[in-house]
Formats: sequence, C-alpha cells, structure tokens
Amino acid sequence: MEIEIIQEKLAKALNIVSRVAAGVKTTLPILNNVLIRVDEGKVSLTTTNLDMAVVDYLPTSKSKNGVITVPAKLLAEFVSNLPKGELIKISTKDNKVVVKAGKYSSVFNGSLADDFPELPEIDETKAVRLKLGVDDFKTGVNEVIIASSNDTTRPVLTGVYFNTFEEALYIAATDGYRLAEKKLVDKVNSDVTAIVPTSSLQEVMRSISDDVEEIEILFDEAQVKFRLGEIEITSNLINGSFPDYRQLIPKENEIDVNLKREELVRVTKLAALFAREVGGSIICETKAEKGSFVVSSVANEFGENDSEINVEVEKDGKIILNSRFLIDALNVLVESELAFGFSGKLSPVVIKNKKSADYIHIIMPLKA
Repeated sequence: MEIEIIQEKLAKALNIVSRVAAGVKTTLPILNNVLIRVDEGKVSLTTTNLDMAVVDYLPTSKSKNGVITVPAKLLAEFVSNLPKGELIKISTKDNKVVVKAGKYSSVFNGSLADDFPELPEIDETKAVRLKLGVDDFKTGVNEVIIASSNDTTRPVLTGVYFNTFEEALYIAATDGYRLAEKKLVDKVNSDVTAIVPTSSLQEVMRSISDDVEEIEILFDEAQVKFRLGEIEITSNLINGSFPDYRQLIPKENEIDVNLKREELVRVTKLAALFAREVGGSIICETKAEKGSFVVSSVANEFGENDSEINVEVEKDGKIILNSRFLIDALNVLVESELAFGFSGKLSPVVIKNKKSADYIHIIMPLKA
C-alpha cells in the first residue's frame, strides 16, 4: 500500500476518526486501530467501537491499493506534529507502516486488517433518507441534547428520539426532570421512530466542518448513518420504547410571562450563587400587583438573593426550580425574548421562544 497526501488533510481526518478508537476499554485491541484502505485511488480511514463507526474519505495524489491497521491515536499525534504543507508518504511492508514527510520518518507496527470488525451496512435503497441544512441540524440538536440522561440504567433516556408527528420530523430528549422537543423538518414523506445515542450525536456535531452545508441522515431498523461531505458516521440505535412525552406537555398555562432572555439568565445566575448549598434550588415568583417577576435563592448560611424584573402579569404564582436546568434551557434559546409559563407550584414550567413555535422546553419543579 502507498499513499501521498498533504499533512493538513491527513491530520484533520485522523483527528476525527481517532476520537472513536482512542482509549477504548476493550478486550479487542484492534479497536484502538484505524483501518487504512486504498482502493482504486480512493483512501478511507475507518475506526469503530462496535457501537459506532466513523469513515473519512480522502483525496490522494498518488496511491497503490492495500489495507492495514495502525494505532489510531499514535498515528494521529505523530501526523499532527509534522510541519504543515508537507507531503506525507505512507507505505507498507509486511506489517510495518512507514510514514515519511521531508526529513521526518517513523515506522509503525501495524496489524492485518483481517481481525478488524466488518462494519454493518445500511441498505440505502430501503432506508429512510433525510436531508437538511447543517445550521438547522446543529441548532436543533443543541437545543434538545441538553435534556438527555446520563443514567445508563434507563438506556432509552440516554438518546435523542427522532420521530414523525403529523408529517413533521421532531427530535426530543428527557432525563425525567426536564424535556426538550424541537421540530426539525416541517414535512417528511416517511415515518421515523428511532432513538439515537447522545454520544453518537455529539460525535456528529464535533465532526461537522465549516465547509459542510448539508447533512444526510439514513435510518434503517437498527442503525443510523450521518453523511457529512466526505465523512460518514454510522451508529447503532438504542433498543426500546421512548416515553409518550407529548402527554406531558401542558396544553395551556395559568400564568404566562414574556421575559428578556439575557435578563433572566443574569438574575438566575445571581440567585444560583447563593443556592449551591441547597442543591441549586431557586424560587421564581410572579407578583401581579407590582408587575414583577422575582428570582430568588432560598436563605442559607451564605445568605440570600433576590432580583426583580418588570413584566406584565395578571396572576400571582410561585415555583421552585433547579437553577442549572433553567440556565441550560435559557442558553440554547435562539431568540432574545422568551415565554415562561406555569400553572402552580407543582406544575411543569414551559419555556419557549416568544416568536417561533418550533421549540419547547419543560422543567419539572422541585418540592418546597
């Protein structure tokens, strides 16, 4: 096998694929390797941890067919430290991989590709295929992914639920304490019901480069593939049934307040400073007579804090929230004004962008 490729292109590709392979705790050492394949002038770098696989296709000025596996992290670190602009030449002899760039040269101990796991393929002729702009995808995933769970005892909550409803595609996530839903595509022609692991989506987000404008997503019954230009990320779906979350979304609220996002972020962070010793609990309160929305901390050994925002509100109400959950929700809203609604101290808080109706975030209250 022989390859000639510019340092920047190879370093970028190795950085992307090595994240999946590097540091994998496994009884299969081959999973720490990157599979380098050259076939008719087309070079591919592949890594997998058995739950997810990443393939990056690279252009090469000169090549000779062959396949080998090399420790991914070591090769990535070596190439990233070579001078930019250098032409890197990679060749193999037996199981040795020689990497040269100008005056720099190293020999890596490779492994035969026979032991590298075969990647399951999605039948693209039968798969559900979606295309959408990268900016819309990134915004939607960022708005929803914060609500997914880290609790591996409830696997279905550790992913993002892609689902169709009334011909639109939605994504949703919940950890049992909060829920986020985003309408991702207004109209789709096929039904989708799939739970994508949060870790896989995070890898997709990290792999999107500035020159990619469109993302293609393919679903079959067990897997999902994300195509980002020359990069393909395939992931197993999470097995199980996602909660029927729509029944948890309040149809209406007794109290609705319009607030400036930045102002609410500021007063919430101030209250959170004094709430560290009480689990981050803060009080959100409406006072109709004064026309104010008050965010305060529960009195404790460090003291207490309250901040007031002038608003139009018709009814008094009070609710206790986790300050971190509220800040997380506020940080992903894309508009400068938001709608904050609730119906009582035990009802969920509903947070939306004031103008657009394609995103909703729900936070369950804390008990007094």
